[in-house]
Amino acid sequence: DATRDKKGLFEEAHEGTIFLDEIGELPTHLQVKLLRVLQEKEIERVGDSNPVKVDVRIIAATHQDLLQKVRRGAFREDLYFRLKVVNVDIPPLRRRKEDIPALVEHFITLFSVENGRRPKTMSVEALAYFLSYDWPGNVRELRNMVERLVIMAPRDVIGPEDLPPPLRTREEASTGDDAA
Repeated sequence: DATRDKKGLFEEAHEGTIFLDEIGELPTHLQVKLLRVLQEKEIERVGDSNPVKVDVRIIAATHQDLLQKVRRGAFREDLYFRLKVVNVDIPPLRRRKEDIPALVEHFITLFSVENGRRPKTMSVEALAYFLSYDWPGNVRELRNMVERLVIMAPRDVIGPEDLPPPLRTREEASTGDDAA
């Protein structure tokens, strides 16, 4: 509701950076509005006709092939090229498994602090399960799994017996079988 003045995200990010996650999901009518902000460097507040200048750096992320979406007419070509100033291709986690131990350690620390718990550690055997899994949900899936384990694992050392499916098969998890 526009009963009082409130800065929007672009106005809040003035002279800074705004991160737009999953830009490939942006509906066409919002693509037009975003393109206008990028070209004109101004926004209009809801219910106001006076433009507000904004100087914003955009970082956009997607798991989709935006060029394919452009070819299919599902993403505006002019917006695609306006956003594609510097392209950073980050391979999926399954292709950079060497990052997993550091990410696990980072998330354990983060969620231990967030949940007021003593920091846990992960056993070598449990970490082996993490390294053998393909992580179709990428870092988000890994993050959620570590959060679950920090909260739910009963001991200070997370072991294979604490790992739920899909890291371990249901049979392994239910029998407590630690064989990999």
